[in-house]
Amino acid sequence: MPSFFPRNTIEWRLEEPPAFRRLSLSLLEMALLTGVALRAIRALTFILGRASWLYYGLLFTLGTLFLIGMTTAHLANFPVRTWSWRAPLFALLEVVGEMSTSLLLIALGYEPEGTARAEFHDWPSMTLRALQQSELSICLWALLLAGAIIAVRRSGMLGSVDADPLDPDLPAPHAKAGG
Repeated sequence: MPSFFPRNTIEWRLEEPPAFRRLSLSLLEMALLTGVALRAIRALTFILGRASWLYYGLLFTLGTLFLIGMTTAHLANFPVRTWSWRAPLFALLEVVGEMSTSLLLIALGYEPEGTARAEFHDWPSMTLRALQQSELSICLWALLLAGAIIAVRRSGMLGSVDADPLDPDLPAPHAKAGG
């Protein structure tokens, strides 16, 4: 009898994934957390930052790496074929988190907009700009990542890999040429 049908309930073993793995499985939580963190980083950059292009460039690079890293951490849990709706939805929810944080920062008087503080009338244009930037960067990254994954799978660089029943793009081990 297989181990997933134990004779005694004492044999059940619950293996709970680590905290970050559990977080990365949730589209909503991962995207909102990413948006809140990015808006906070942006606000701190312009509020506390010096007028140095190197400083701004470094923080922009770190923010971009954080965005694509969190996107990758979420998408990596799912088959490539589902990324076509997960990536745009992740970007949309990331903007919701980012702009909710922006509303709070505007209310507190800490949201920068250029060289001045943002007002509530600036928020709609900031939202559209954030949505365009996030959708473009996240969807392009997902396309690039999916292309790399598919290319590696088709080239056979992975060697013998167990078939994933959820991902038809991954070939079965017996489907190799000459096998």
